[in-house]
Amino acid sequence: MFIGIDLGTSSVKAVVLDRGGEIRASATRALSISNPYPRWSEQNPEEWWLATQLAIEALLAAAGKQSLSARDIAGIGLSGQMHGATLLDASDKVLRPAILWNDGRCDLECAELEGVLGFRKITGNLAMPGFTAPKLLWVRNNEPRIFERTAKVLLPKDYLRLRLTGEYATDLSDASGTLWLNVGKREWSDALLTATSLTRTHMPVLHEGNAVTGRLRAELAQRWGMQQVPVAAGAGDNAAGAIGMGVVRPGQTMLSLGTSGVIFTVSRDYLARPEQAIHGFCHALPQTWHAMSVMLNAASCLDFTAQLTGYADVPTLLTDAEAHVLQPEGPWFLPYLSGERTPHNDPYAKGAFIGLNVKTRRADLANATLEGVALGMLDGLLALQRAGSEFNAISVIGGGARSAYWMRMLADVLGKPLAIASDGEMGPALGAARLAHLATEPSAVLADVCPNRNTGRHLLPDARRHAVFAEQRYPMFAQLYRNLRPLFRPAITSGQ
Repeated sequence: MFIGIDLGTSSVKAVVLDRGGEIRASATRALSISNPYPRWSEQNPEEWWLATQLAIEALLAAAGKQSLSARDIAGIGLSGQMHGATLLDASDKVLRPAILWNDGRCDLECAELEGVLGFRKITGNLAMPGFTAPKLLWVRNNEPRIFERTAKVLLPKDYLRLRLTGEYATDLSDASGTLWLNVGKREWSDALLTATSLTRTHMPVLHEGNAVTGRLRAELAQRWGMQQVPVAAGAGDNAAGAIGMGVVRPGQTMLSLGTSGVIFTVSRDYLARPEQAIHGFCHALPQTWHAMSVMLNAASCLDFTAQLTGYADVPTLLTDAEAHVLQPEGPWFLPYLSGERTPHNDPYAKGAFIGLNVKTRRADLANATLEGVALGMLDGLLALQRAGSEFNAISVIGGGARSAYWMRMLADVLGKPLAIASDGEMGPALGAARLAHLATEPSAVLADVCPNRNTGRHLLPDARRHAVFAEQRYPMFAQLYRNLRPLFRPAITSGQ
């Protein structure tokens, strides 16, 4: 069997996958986020490690109840939130809280990186505050003593790898989101490292996602009753989610509806379209790439609106929204609670409810939130289409996919068939486990280990409703952002 660990933003998820590809047990442990200043988003790496240990122990306990032995675990794979900057000193001590993917403080440093010769061609991306390299420039400019003590920079899941194995390693899909990788050549760029006053010695060793990066430490193996099993390189959360869904061949597409919202499409070649604010990254498999649109707040917007309007929880919000349905003249919601990436690349963008009147109910705000996120996903889909991507059925994973009502709305907004996996919420952890399988059995056939999991609900868009969204609601949604954009930006830009 194989363990997959996914270090998300809000929780650590872990699964046990058997050789036949079935999830036999799962466990989740929650994480907290710190927002000490506007546009800041941080976490304590020690909390990641504690939650991971608790998740593994709960996972093995759940497996034991099925008479599954920890001694039968053959490998571990890792997945995690991308872009986070985890700074370590020469003794592997964490120097400061990790700066997360949805942190927006370093827009000035992004402008500095854009001035590096060939930057967009090398990285396949715009410089955005969420990426790792501008975070290090910010630390250099604002916390110079910490920068001087930094010996290693690790991505979140790779900090877990260090604690599990003692190795400094990462995979190419996650490394693509640092802005230090030459994505086409699949290697670190010395020019971009130099631009941030770093060298390759500060970086982990690069591996393909299905490669072995080390073995479980002896003391951990003993504590958990396991062997010193190999630990696979794994993948960033989106690439791992794609592996989990069997989205591994060119043209296959996945939509991830979690804290963030992502449309991920596989390509055979490296395709860079940074002018569309689209990400061109390595996939987690050798000589495979992918293009990706990203909105920073997706399902997280539901938590926001539930708390704002007094719903007990998100399921209650969804039930009320469905009972009252989306009104044709209902209010609008802009989902930019932490800025936005595709297509705006705007760290200053803010959320908004627009078009309220004396008859507006909280169910209308709930429906506006669902629609606003869906229209934001349409923004990403259209950007990918303008860049040359083509779509048929789209596989959907993430916690947001549990709502049948929201999925019907999303299919109508996008105008595309959706295939919702029954276990899609575990997609990244499942993908990590599959990469562990491939790492421990190099002769395994990819199609056997990573079959497409479109075995859940299949939803077809309603042509009439799609026309209303595409011709009436979406144009106004896009216009509202353009009209409000000048109000979002501060009069004076500061380092924070």
